[in-house]
Amino acid sequence: MKRVIGIALIWMVAAIGWMILGGVTAHRETTQRSRTREDVQSLWGSPQVQEAPQLTFQWQTEALAKRTEQRNGVETQVSEVVTEQHSSAQLPDTSRIEVDLRSDLRRRGLVWYSLYDVAFAANYRYKHVQSERGELHVRFAFPDRNAVYDGFKFVVNGHDFAGAVDASDGSIVARLPIRTGDEVQVEIAYKSRGLDRWDYRPTSHVARMRDFQLTLRTHFKDIDFPEQTLSPSAREQTSDGWKLDWRFEKIVSGFGIGMLMPQRVQPGELASSLSYSAPISLFFYFLVIYVLATLRRIDIHPVNYFFIAGAFYAFHLLFAYSADHLTLEATFVVCSVVSLVLVASYLRLVVSSRFALREAAIAQFLYLIGFSLAHFWEGFTGLTVTVLAIVTLFTLMQLTGRIKWSEVFEPAAKRA
Repeated sequence: MKRVIGIALIWMVAAIGWMILGGVTAHRETTQRSRTREDVQSLWGSPQVQEAPQLTFQWQTEALAKRTEQRNGVETQVSEVVTEQHSSAQLPDTSRIEVDLRSDLRRRGLVWYSLYDVAFAANYRYKHVQSERGELHVRFAFPDRNAVYDGFKFVVNGHDFAGAVDASDGSIVARLPIRTGDEVQVEIAYKSRGLDRWDYRPTSHVARMRDFQLTLRTHFKDIDFPEQTLSPSAREQTSDGWKLDWRFEKIVSGFGIGMLMPQRVQPGELASSLSYSAPISLFFYFLVIYVLATLRRIDIHPVNYFFIAGAFYAFHLLFAYSADHLTLEATFVVCSVVSLVLVASYLRLVVSSRFALREAAIAQFLYLIGFSLAHFWEGFTGLTVTVLAIVTLFTLMQLTGRIKWSEVFEPAAKRA
């Protein structure tokens, strides 16, 4: 019983060490992210939300107004003609949009950034059906004021307004006279860079869109759509990605269209997660080794368990401080080999080469390496723990079913 208590205390000390390591790694990751994200945004831009051009029709009307004046102490009503200003928001009658997205993942220390290149080209058509004549304002807002836009083009009815940028709000406004029956053609194109996600917003509120078509081509297979965005009407897989189409004849919606960029496993988050879950794998390993030692009457002292725990801890310590220098795959392989060599070479001296290279190595491969490997696939960690727990329970129940545990925990003096 004293030996069991000693092993439990060693496990608790190791668990505390892993909690500290996980917290330190999480702090390092947060610090690096806050320090490098601003640099990345200054080079590549921010998440982009491209809005459709805002069409505003403005016109004037004249009306007869009456007002009272004082003339020689007598109130007199005077009639005059006043000009009233009117404004009405309009929507394009036709929208044809082509978007091309290319993922460009970059790593800074413990953080992967999902960067992308975007090529945007759009044509809009508006026909003025109102009886009044006036002026149409076509306003284009850049998705990110600090981004770079290569080959930018903003053409309205054949006139290029690309040079009329308002630096104060990052927009361009084209003003043109309009009357009933006039058609307005708007052409926009540019190439830019962004971060994490790209969105297109047809309207800023719930409205009806007519004859709308957006084609989005991705040069990556792993696609995902943000929440509160419209699903594509059709999708087709290409050689290097997807072709996605949104086509609507008439639709009333306030949702937009978006794409989340492919994500890589974050080294800092993975290292922290491995540290926090490490006590579970060590518990299973200690349990299996203790049962095997009991069945084969092998004397493994709590001090030996202490060094084994140190070898397990070395895996996570080395992973936490090498993940920002090597690829995750290389880091995982190096840490696995180091931990396996530490345990196997030690148990070879404590027990035997056969026990170290067979039972102990297989158990370490399952409970340390296999369990850690499950963290690379989000959503499978809990399932892995469940399966390992059930398999371990079944195996140990079969191996220990005939053991007289009362004799095992009986004091040595009494057994003698």
